[in-house]
Amino acid sequence: MKKPKPSYEEQISEDYDKGRFTSVAPSTAELKRFKEAARATFIKDRRVNVRLSSPDLMDIQARAAEEGVPYQTLIASVLHKFVTGRLTEKASRLTTRASGRAKRRRAA
Repeated sequence: MKKPKPSYEEQISEDYDKGRFTSVAPSTAELKRFKEAARATFIKDRRVNVRLSSPDLMDIQARAAEEGVPYQTLIASVLHKFVTGRLTEKASRLTTRASGRAKRRRAA
C-alpha cells in the first residue's frame, strides 16, 4: 500500500528536523525601512473628531464586526489605505441602503 503524502504541517516539521531551513537575515537597509514603516504606521499621535450619521455609524460598526476589528480601527485603516492609494472596494455581505440624495437624482 502506498504511504499517504504528509500534510503541509508535517512536511514543514520534517524539513525542520532534517535541517533544511536556514535563517535569512534582512539587510541593514531593509531593517531600517521596516522600522520606519512600523513607526509611521503604528504611532497614533493625533486625535480627530468626525460627525457621522447614525445609519452610517451603524453600517461601519456592522462592517467592523464582519471583519472582526473594533470600528474605530476600521475607520483608521480605511483612511490610511485611502491616503496611501491602496483603498480597494469589496462588496459587503450587508445590504446597501440608498440615500435620499441618490433617490432625488434618479427622480430628476
